[in-house]
Amino acid sequence: MRMSGARVIVECIIEQGVDTVFGYPGGTVLNIYDELYKHADRLRHVLTSHEQGAAHAADGYARASGRTGVVIATSGPGATNLVTGIATAYMDSVPMVAITGSVPRKLKGKDSFQEIDIAGITMPITKHNFVVKEPGEIASTIRRAFEIAASGRPGPVLVDIPKDLTAADSEWSPQRIRARSTLAKGAVPAGDIEIEEAAELIAAARRPFIVSGGGVIASGASEALAGLAETLDAPVAVTLMGQGSFPAGHPLSTGMIGMHGTRASNNAVRETDLLIAIGMRFSDRVIGDASRFAKGSHILHIDVDPSEIGKNIRCYRSLVGDVSDILARLSGRLKPARRPQWLASVAGWRREVPVRPETAGLAPRAILESIHEAFGDETIIATEVGQHQIWTAQYYPFSRPRTFISSCGLGTMGFGTGAAIGAQMARPDSRVVHVAGDGSFRMNCAELATIARYDLPITIVVVNNGTLGMVRQWQTLFYGKRYSQTDLDRPPDFVKLADAYGIAGVRPGGIDELREALSRAARGRAPLLVDCRVGIDENVLPIVPPGKPIDEQIMQVD
Repeated sequence: MRMSGARVIVECIIEQGVDTVFGYPGGTVLNIYDELYKHADRLRHVLTSHEQGAAHAADGYARASGRTGVVIATSGPGATNLVTGIATAYMDSVPMVAITGSVPRKLKGKDSFQEIDIAGITMPITKHNFVVKEPGEIASTIRRAFEIAASGRPGPVLVDIPKDLTAADSEWSPQRIRARSTLAKGAVPAGDIEIEEAAELIAAARRPFIVSGGGVIASGASEALAGLAETLDAPVAVTLMGQGSFPAGHPLSTGMIGMHGTRASNNAVRETDLLIAIGMRFSDRVIGDASRFAKGSHILHIDVDPSEIGKNIRCYRSLVGDVSDILARLSGRLKPARRPQWLASVAGWRREVPVRPETAGLAPRAILESIHEAFGDETIIATEVGQHQIWTAQYYPFSRPRTFISSCGLGTMGFGTGAAIGAQMARPDSRVVHVAGDGSFRMNCAELATIARYDLPITIVVVNNGTLGMVRQWQTLFYGKRYSQTDLDRPPDFVKLADAYGIAGVRPGGIDELREALSRAARGRAPLLVDCRVGIDENVLPIVPPGKPIDEQIMQVD
């Protein structure tokens, strides 16, 4: 059947199983928005306060659901406002399709109003991007964009469509969705010989240690990981992206690894004779001094993306392929083992905890424990970026995948509010708590309007220490306490701000008031902002100084 290009776009999105898109209208996408109006009963559109918020919402939707997020923006500043959100998704391997409008073809190259080369701008931060040139290319391009975004190592794809093409008619017919490839483009899956060699390497290890990354969650391999760990009797650490991939309360869990990792996780890397790295990329925040990371041990790296093998750390063996498939193939070749001495050593390190002097205000650990007490294991936690993000990773006992949503690779302040919106839209029956820092939250706090407009039952907990906490902590430790431009002694009053948007706000005076507020929020279905005052000199501990090996941790700040 023949229909307008804009209608083709809407039909293709629906065809992909997407029920919600996020965006902000403008001149070059008006034809698309006209079709969204006509088909509002089939495809929900969420209007955010800013295009960046829409991109983060599409990201949060994808992380919480495992489905591809979709964001729509107009040309020029509308498109460029997506860039940070696209880069955030790219760094954390999140499937997203960004659809931007551009000026009509006859106006291209003439510095027309709001003309921008968004494809050129986003080339380094997308898996692929397209500029549609003919009406008949729209359907195949949209379908290909979804396929690329979700296959192999997921990531964002941008499709730029001139306005005149969205008005022109073209032929469209429904198409069944093709099965997504679980391998990255050009990847050769591990063969049986490689699997057998890896199994022999694992069987020979006396002190195996597993590190789980975001790839375990992306592949749906959390149960398989738990089975592997229990078979091997091997302790398991998680990266920031891997939070929830292995239950925090499991006896084999050692917690987070890296710059802010636990003593148990970081010391285990030093003492292991076989490090099994699964679905992780050995980022600098995980490995510290690369020359001394897991020195003297063998490293087995399992990942879907062959470009990650040997990129940051040389490995002894590698297995390329979907993590779920690799772990299933390994499991049949491994026999149960018990390692009481190795686990006793790890247990000893687990008892080594940072010294935390008392400061004014609510303690970060108490805040996170109170949230868990009120909301439980099924709750989705979205964060901004900073001290509160790391406290959340350290203190909240994540036990399920897709319940920790945070900008880990890019470290995007302002990410969390939009991401919480997307997560709540993706999983409306779940509860979403947004843990924010005061510095990050003020960057995109206009998205309170979106929460209020759609009456989303999101609880926002602002860990408010009146400063850019992580930057101040670095200034304390590494810059002689020269606090340059980090104190936030300025408006707004977040409780009054919430009230301006029609959202209830409270400022608890102590732990009992906090627990009561969170308990009420968990029982209800209305948005709430909780402004928690925290001491300005609360620090994230442990911390590894930049460039140092990860077992050289600062455990106390005077």
